[in-house]
Amino acid sequence: MGITDWLFGGSVDPSSRHGDTETVRRIVAQLDRLDPARARYLAAFAYVLSRVARADLHVSEAETRRIVEILQRDGHLPEAQALLITEIAKTQNRLFGGTEDFLVTREFRTILTDEQRRDLLDCLFAVSAADGRVSGDEEQQIGQIARELGFGHAEYVAARMAHTSRRTVLNPGLPSETEPA
Repeated sequence: MGITDWLFGGSVDPSSRHGDTETVRRIVAQLDRLDPARARYLAAFAYVLSRVARADLHVSEAETRRIVEILQRDGHLPEAQALLITEIAKTQNRLFGGTEDFLVTREFRTILTDEQRRDLLDCLFAVSAADGRVSGDEEQQIGQIARELGFGHAEYVAARMAHTSRRTVLNPGLPSETEPA
């Protein structure tokens, strides 16, 4: 029995299951060898990280590397698995982001502890700052995700404070680490 069969019970309409979206199901299917709960967590985690990376409609190599690093560190994954999950999440976000963003994030919130939610917020800023700056589009996307995760404005601002020097809103001439200064 594959993970998707176990998760969705064969005859049950997958779209009616609480906590599952097409995006998460596709990533989970690629992680069939992992524990189902862990696979679901990693799929949603990677998708939400890629959502921030793609806020400006482009995912840089630096952002991709940062997502892989975070998945390796926080997901306790080997590099190859972290890279696979990252690439699938990026593709799913590019193809279905407009319709899946809110659904994935809202459902991810239901499986996160408070500590994991706070850690996720820090990870979102780390991905956005991977190229040396946090753009206004990225800030806006993180703010939206923070609201979907149940954070108040004060909690969002507190997390953002660690990245003040990289915010392009405050430092408009800030060069990217990938661009010549």
